Amino acid sequence: MTVTTNEHTLSVQYIAPEDISTAGSLIYQAYHDDPLLQNLLGYDQHNIAAYEKKLRSVVREELSAFWQEKLPLIGLYRNDKLKAVACVFESSSQLQPERYWHWRLKLMLSAGYLQTNQLIEKEHTIRSALNDIGDYYYLAFIAVDPHVQGHGLGRYLLRGLDDLATQNTGAKGLAVFVTRQEHNTFFKSEGFSTYKALAFNKVSGELLFKPYAK
Repeated sequence: MTVTTNEHTLSVQYIAPEDISTAGSLIYQAYHDDPLLQNLLGYDQHNIAAYEKKLRSVVREELSAFWQEKLPLIGLYRNDKLKAVACVFESSSQLQPERYWHWRLKLMLSAGYLQTNQLIEKEHTIRSALNDIGDYYYLAFIAVDPHVQGHGLGRYLLRGLDDLATQNTGAKGLAVFVTRQEHNTFFKSEGFSTYKALAFNKVSGELLFKPYAK
């Protein structure tokens, strides 16, 4: 999916290996203030560095797991520069909430035993809530370069994901879990609706779902 405007060429495509580090940086910035991750990773305003170290570990290990399993790591490029990223997995994927033993070990050593188990339990809960749908895609991460936010790149990336996902005729739609009202509003403006309310460690959010027309 590529569009050329008067000033820029925008394209949605699979992320190149050399852009994985940039993708990690974009995701880290986008989720730094996420209420759920702050809760699960033990955010402490008196020791922010410890939280940031754990968050970097989570992002690094998740990207590694997605890459190893050859799951969709989709980037939005503007003039060949990565400006937004989305990480998606299909419900039928072999990538389970527990990931791999080395994923768990690395994350336990860097983020903590309790935090790792809470992240696994969170994904188990979300997947269980979506069981009745059948085959679906789940948007694990989406991030836009903060320097170009407000320019519609997030919407363009989501529509590129739609093109990718609808190539799989078995997928019923795309799901995402949000905890912030501005994200809720954004996704609902793109065709998502509330599927189920969920709460983790007293952090409430909504599991949203966008069905694909058949």
